[in-house]
Amino acid sequence: MEKNDNNSFWQRGGNNMYDKLVIVESPSKSKTIENYLGKEYHVTSSKGHIRDLATSGKDGLGIDQENGYKPKYVISKDKKTVVKELKEAVKEAKTVYLATDPDREGEAISWHLAEVLGLDEDDTNRIVFNEVTKNAVIDALNHPRKIDKNLVKSQETRRVLDRIIGFKLSKLLQKKIKSKSAGRVQSVALRLIVEREREIDAFIPKEYWKIKAHFLKDDIDFSAELSKKGNSKIEINNETQATEIFESLEKHFTVQSVKKTKKKKESKPPFITSTLQQEASSKLGFKAKRTMMIAQKLYEGIALEDETVGLITYMRTDSTRLSDTFVTSATEYIRDKYGKNYIGHVKINKKKENVQDAHEGIRPTSALRTPESVKPYLSQDEYKLYALIYARALASLMAPSQFDATSIVLNNNDYLFNASGSILQFDGYLRVYGQYEKQTNEILPVLSENEMIESYQIEKTQHFTKPPARYSEAKLIKEMEELGIGRPSTYAMIIDTIQTRGYVELIDKAFKPTESGILTCDKLTQFFNDIINVEYTAEMEKELDNIAEGEDDYFDAIDGFIKKFQPLLDEANEKMEVIAPKKTGEKCPECGHDLVERKGRYGMFVACENYPECKYIKKEKIEPEFTGETCPNCGSPMVYKTGRYGKFEACSNYPKCKYIKNGKKKQEPIMTDEVCPNCGSPVVIKKGRWGEFKACSNYPKCKTIIK
Repeated sequence: MEKNDNNSFWQRGGNNMYDKLVIVESPSKSKTIENYLGKEYHVTSSKGHIRDLATSGKDGLGIDQENGYKPKYVISKDKKTVVKELKEAVKEAKTVYLATDPDREGEAISWHLAEVLGLDEDDTNRIVFNEVTKNAVIDALNHPRKIDKNLVKSQETRRVLDRIIGFKLSKLLQKKIKSKSAGRVQSVALRLIVEREREIDAFIPKEYWKIKAHFLKDDIDFSAELSKKGNSKIEINNETQATEIFESLEKHFTVQSVKKTKKKKESKPPFITSTLQQEASSKLGFKAKRTMMIAQKLYEGIALEDETVGLITYMRTDSTRLSDTFVTSATEYIRDKYGKNYIGHVKINKKKENVQDAHEGIRPTSALRTPESVKPYLSQDEYKLYALIYARALASLMAPSQFDATSIVLNNNDYLFNASGSILQFDGYLRVYGQYEKQTNEILPVLSENEMIESYQIEKTQHFTKPPARYSEAKLIKEMEELGIGRPSTYAMIIDTIQTRGYVELIDKAFKPTESGILTCDKLTQFFNDIINVEYTAEMEKELDNIAEGEDDYFDAIDGFIKKFQPLLDEANEKMEVIAPKKTGEKCPECGHDLVERKGRYGMFVACENYPECKYIKKEKIEPEFTGETCPNCGSPMVYKTGRYGKFEACSNYPKCKYIKNGKKKQEPIMTDEVCPNCGSPVVIKKGRWGEFKACSNYPKCKTIIK
């Protein structure tokens, strides 16, 4: 790294074709950035992490438990070629910049790159930018800094803790109850879902009644609901009480009071990761994982008509801060587009205890790139998400909406009925965010105090209290954020993991725990309640934040956890009962032992309980499904079969006759919104011997399979 940092970016340079190397994480981002820089620059990517903890050593944890829990890292098998290419590129460059993502994970990747590529870790070779735009990249190159070792230690601590819990707990659960895995945060998320389901099961509905009066005046139909008797709030618990009140009411009501007030409603701050995932879920129907994949693409760069540019700032953030530059330009845009009276104020960033790093909120990189102007260059889902992000950021700087609110109290034999309405007088921020936050005018007629008004209908209706709702994806993310468990980069992964493991299932867009999920949660709660709980997990997140700030220590965090965790693990290994596989009632034809149901890599199957001494597996005989046609080659009946590419029609006289109707028609792969982490090509869904799987579309050049 050259030391003359006072020189401007454009003054620095050499005589070689390129003497400056910039390393980012993503291939697509590297292409975007290289377009911004001169010929003396070469931009390449690490394609994510290049190293991970080894699986050697005691318990396969990859840490030296006798030497300060020192981690042992190995280059990932699929990154050896990448590392070789990076080393060659480093040899060609006089200066190397590490430009990985601006968070703890990105900081750790830069540190791993420095170690593997032989760079000086104390050099000022780390550059950070929150948006992939020319100005932001050039500014970052003008202000390099050292790798933040505290951020690296925080990420390293998290990784080691997750490895210890993941390996040891998963091994225990697999041995004892045949569960697939357990994790530090995923197990707490599962516990939230299971405990909510138990609340629902234990809920006893409570009866209550409502009494409403309906009125029509000046062609305005409105209603009022019974709320009080005199000055006391009224509760109606059964039909007898409801009937008694109902029969004491007259059709004429007296207007007891009319209150009119002007109300304002402020816009919300720009998105952070959790609120983006919540709003995209409720407004667009996107799952958290899908939201983050689309946002990643919008951040890394979109090819427009005359440039390739990142459309949004970095999407993993806990901060709602907006840069002064964006505030100024967006305010000017609001003034020019909507008028001076639509300009609001910058929302004060009230920093929460667990806010991660000094990021901005999620916003467009330019207020001038309206959703409509970039729509031709985006997919439908990319456009929807960008429009949502754009509207939220712009609305956060706009004036509040204003309403005229009216509240009316009607008296009938000392029973008080309330009616309320509001009329939007000034749309304010709703001018751009109204489609996501619709307001309805609830109009009331003009009424004056002591006026008599006649009801055309009074009704009493029976109701029952409802149990708490199951967690939707949006509500689960909100709950995790409020409880302080997990971080922006982990919410989508946590939810994806508990679904993939079969611990929860989606019922009407809400999570319901499966039998396996409930069993796993119950065993973890029984034996590991001291660590698999909200409070301890939140405290651990605070400890990781303290390490990032240099206020806590890696060794103390790991040592304290192991001393708390290991006794619980030892007790569970000794006392947790092994759940025997379910017997089918049949006997093994080879050794006479019972046949049992087992869960394997590809689902349930029936096998001998005497495994591994007896390896008998029952193969179900499948009756052929005839198509009603005959084979044109041999005249045998045609049947349906299932093969590598799905269902097809073939001759039942196989293998003597190998006729297949329409030949072997290869099914075209299904495109996804994911990008291959190794080469940047689209990821597709393919069908293989064991069913569907995700892989790089650039096969056979790239053999990446997404697990």
